[in-house]
Amino acid sequence: MPAVLTRDDLYGLEEYARIRTDFRRRVMEHKRDRRVALGSHATLYFEDRVTMQYQVQEMLRVERIFEPEGIEEELQAYNALIPDGTNLKATLMLEYPDVEQRREALAGLIGVEDRIWMQVEGFGKVMAIADEDLERETGEKTSSVHFLRFEFTHGMITALKSGAALSIGSDHPALRESVSPVAPAVRDSLASDLA
Repeated sequence: MPAVLTRDDLYGLEEYARIRTDFRRRVMEHKRDRRVALGSHATLYFEDRVTMQYQVQEMLRVERIFEPEGIEEELQAYNALIPDGTNLKATLMLEYPDVEQRREALAGLIGVEDRIWMQVEGFGKVMAIADEDLERETGEKTSSVHFLRFEFTHGMITALKSGAALSIGSDHPALRESVSPVAPAVRDSLASDLA
């Protein structure tokens, strides 16, 4: 199975409408072990081929896209979020239901996307490479959504696949949180993304 999605991997709009409920249920179940909360307001959603197929299918459905050029544009955008064997990719969501609280929090979280880390037991921290597609912060605030990539060495990948513990955290002054270690089901799901 190729790492990236192609048009052949997608359902047509009519077929997707028929299978959507079951497909969505399976994807939500798959995502359960690919989510790590860092405190009350920051969550990492680890992406893979399954989560990106769902995103593409939903975009095509909502936007009623069926022309080849439009489908290719969606594939190009979302394929960039699929791990390629040496990395993990995640969407960092900073979620605050209250508008004023969100504005204040995002002003205090400038640079948070560069302070998120992962650590395989026995190795040093792997810092996130953030927002390679475009800058997502200003001098006044950070964005509530960031796209992160974590690159692992061969040794880290081997250790993780052999069951080494995995920790995830943030050392930003306004978000000092960690999950150490993540649940084995989460570790195993993420390790399956690595070659």
